[in-house]
This record gives sequence, structure tokens and C-alpha cells, in this order.
Amino acid sequence: MDFNIAVLGGDGIGPEVTAEGVKAMQAVGRAFGHNFTLEYGDVGGISIDRHGTPLTDGVRELATSADAVLFGAVGGPKWDDPSAPTRPEDGLLALRAHLNVFANIRPVKVYPELTDSSVLKPHVLEGVDMVVVRELTGGLYYAQPKGRTQTPQGIVGVDTMRYSESEIERVLRVGFELARGRRGKLTSVDKANVLETSRLWRATATRLADEYPDVELEHALVDACAMQIVLRPASYDVIVAENTFGDILTDEAAILAASMGLLPSASLSGVPEAGARTPGFYEPIHGTAPDIAGQGIANPCGSILSAAMMLRYSLGLTEEAAAVDRAVQTVLEQGYRTADIATAGDAATGTTQMGDLVANAIG
Repeated sequence: MDFNIAVLGGDGIGPEVTAEGVKAMQAVGRAFGHNFTLEYGDVGGISIDRHGTPLTDGVRELATSADAVLFGAVGGPKWDDPSAPTRPEDGLLALRAHLNVFANIRPVKVYPELTDSSVLKPHVLEGVDMVVVRELTGGLYYAQPKGRTQTPQGIVGVDTMRYSESEIERVLRVGFELARGRRGKLTSVDKANVLETSRLWRATATRLADEYPDVELEHALVDACAMQIVLRPASYDVIVAENTFGDILTDEAAILAASMGLLPSASLSGVPEAGARTPGFYEPIHGTAPDIAGQGIANPCGSILSAAMMLRYSLGLTEEAAAVDRAVQTVLEQGYRTADIATAGDAATGTTQMGDLVANAIG
């Protein structure tokens, strides 16, 4: 089968890890007889440098016409001037909105081989297998008014948290449907004791729960959820949260898996269905890590596992996706570790070598 994939590496370690995700896909192509046509584009800081904008019309159309998008990361100190008219992250936000990928699915899995690499005690990590659904195209990151103005009292910065009932309902349905296919428990995260949007969020979740009698719904305040993720993470099955809360909670949850470098994500416009061919946006959850960019030591597993999610949800290749998942598991079982998950006495494996090992395991 033939597929068209848009590859947008972005900035920092983004291009390095994305190259290994592509390598895994090419190994799948050789092993299973598929052809992946790759089209590359600039986004973020590199696009600002080359084209004067973080997202060109050409890249926007490239992403729209592709079967799926494999993305790296954007941003870095070079473009952190607060007075700049545009930032690398603006390109990513615009791309998400343009593709209408409102549901960001972030699985958090603990590999038994890596329990010693986590800062948490091994018994806390037993049985951890959760999915966090982050609302991706609303809330503080998008709503207006937004910006800074000069007032007689000084500069005032404004960000607006806004959600409509329909925006909340559609992402909650993704959470309910995922929970229905897993252990049947959904934790809806909000800040209903303070925020009006959260009160609407909680009311909407409560109303929808009547349609899912086979799913146990619990509400959790975001600060309490943040505490419980490190105290009793195995108690969670599916967590659904608005944009900002979901962003923070999934970064925190990365310590369960020992490193953000291991965690993938899929951004979709509906409920993920294995075997379906739904356009999507796939990226590791980590950032650009400018302090290690260009050193060849970044962990590519998050990008490789994102490519596996792409195979499963956008290309309909469930067997091939499972082969990639198994390959990562195999390489970790064999003791290979990149610097972020290496413990004392481990010989760290470089980015390219780790990608080669996974690709060989697929083959």
C-alpha cells in the first residue's frame, strides 16, 4: 500500500528524533511491503528564519493533503524574544487548529525494564497504564482576547480561558469511548471550585455519563490529580482534561515512564479507531531540548512510538503498529538506553544507534 506522510521536524532535537521515526516507518515498509512517500517542510523557528513566518501556506497545504503528519518540536532560546511579532509555537498552534485535531491522546506506559530509571519507587509504578486525553484547540492557548497593553498602571497581559459546551462535549466523548474500550474508568479533570469554564466542563461530563453506564466517571480537581499521579498512578485509566491542564499533567506523568523522551502522542479530530484511516498529527510530547540538540544523544523512542500510533490510527496498519511497539520493547529488554534513561553503569546509546536497533528489531 502507498501512503503520503508530511514530515515536519521543526527545531532543536525535533529533526533528529523525527528522522528515527521515519527510519522505523521505512523498516515497516520493507517488512510488510508498504511504500511511504515522505514530503518535508519547515515549521517553527526554522521557518521564521527561512521564510519569515512560523507556518507557510505551502506547509499548511502539505499537512492538509497528507495521510498523516509526523512532527518533531518547535521553539528555542533563539526565538524567545518576548517582543517578537511571532514565535515558533504560533506555527504549531495554527497547524493544530487548521487540521482541527482537538483531541490529543497521550498514552503513558511503564516499561518494567525501566522502573529503576524512574525517580519513583518501583512498587508505585506497578500496573501503571493510562491514557491522557488533552483538549488541544481551545482554552487559554487560543481564546481571545489575548495580548499585552500599556495602561496608566503599567503593562497588562491578558489570556482568556474560554470553552463552549460543544468543544467540551466532543473531547469528553473521546475520553468516554476510550475508557469503554479499556478498564471502564474515566477521570475528568477540572478546577470547578474556581473557574467558570471548569464548572461547565464538570456539568457536561456529568450529563454525558448517563450515556455511558458502563464507564465509571470521577471528577478530580487538577491540583489533586497532579498529586495523585505520583502517589497512586495505577488507579488511573483514562484522564481527560482541558488544554493547559492536560499539557501540564502529561509532562508530570512522564516521570512515571522515566523520561519524556519515551512518550508519544496522537492528535485527532475524533475517537481513535485502530484500523481506521483518519488523518492525524503525531508527535512526541517532549520539546526541542536545545541544550542537547545536535549532540546525537536525544531519545527517539517517543517519535518512533508516535509513528506507531500513526500506523495504527491514520494508516489502518494495526499489525505493523504492533510490530513497532514490540521492537521498542525488545530493544529496551536487551538493555539499550539513551542518556535520559541510563542508570549508573549503563553505556548510553546514541539517537541514531537507538533508531537503528529498533528498525532492525522490526525487520
